[in-house]
Amino acid sequence: MGKRRQNGRSSSSTPWKRTGVKLAIVVILVLLLRGFAFTSCLIPSAGMEDSILPGERILVNKWSYGLRIPFMSIFSYHRWGESPVKDLDIVVFNNPFAIQQPLIDRREVYISRCIGLPGDTLLVDSLFSVVSPTDTLCPKHRRLFAYPPAKEALLTTLMQTLSIPNEGIVESNDTLHTRRFGFYQYHLLKQALHGQKWLHPAKANTACKAHPLVVPSKGKALRVYPWNITLLRNTLVMHEGKQAEIKNDTLYVNGQPTQHCYFTKNYYWMGANHAANLSDSRLFGFVPQDHIIGKASLIWYSKKKSTGYLEGYRWERFFTSVQ
Repeated sequence: MGKRRQNGRSSSSTPWKRTGVKLAIVVILVLLLRGFAFTSCLIPSAGMEDSILPGERILVNKWSYGLRIPFMSIFSYHRWGESPVKDLDIVVFNNPFAIQQPLIDRREVYISRCIGLPGDTLLVDSLFSVVSPTDTLCPKHRRLFAYPPAKEALLTTLMQTLSIPNEGIVESNDTLHTRRFGFYQYHLLKQALHGQKWLHPAKANTACKAHPLVVPSKGKALRVYPWNITLLRNTLVMHEGKQAEIKNDTLYVNGQPTQHCYFTKNYYWMGANHAANLSDSRLFGFVPQDHIIGKASLIWYSKKKSTGYLEGYRWERFFTSVQ
């Protein structure tokens, strides 16, 4: 009898042990996948509309550009299977301006579209907004569109019908109103207008002088100009570990005046889809390669912000690729 009871206790505890081992293995696998393959990010703002909407959660593929080895405070910066970022990729990276946090992989996470690769030359205005043909290649980039003030009510109705967010009038006068739309939104509006041509792209401001901005690449010389001197000085100080300052419109690097400077890293220029959103390189400058986490690959959850528990879900966007 005693022996049978002992066997009974042993057999009843075995399934629990097996379950515990399986759960432990699942937890370990999830942690490994999150640390070495994918991570999930919540999109809080409208900066990347229409590619990614506020309230969506995305999967980030950490192997897209080679795996950045975790625990950078211990192993410093290394990548396995490194590959370059491609033009117009939507990239997730650590905030390059958050220098108060010395550990790169502990800094807050940003997401933007890469519109400048190492060595690329972009045309920018005084606010570092890209005005080169590069930005026209992005189908989600928002542009200004003009229309007669008399069409305001009709346009507002069309926007409501087509579920286009009403972000307000950008500029207005007696002859024209301007609003900002993505190209896909503009395409929907053109279809709804059935050939009417009162909504059209606003003319570019030709009075705004543009300057060539070269994105730094590893080991290449970069000329210092008045329009890029502050940007270059900030990059040298924050990411190259050099002493740099500006005196009498001259850049001094490690105490020596210079008209050219060199960089030990590759850098990228990032831009938001929504031109009014400044959480991109116009705010934080060049993004070093060691700050890049991976490529935004999949929308796995989508829900409108400030909606009830059982409403606001965008079911058609669940498990769709990030474009």
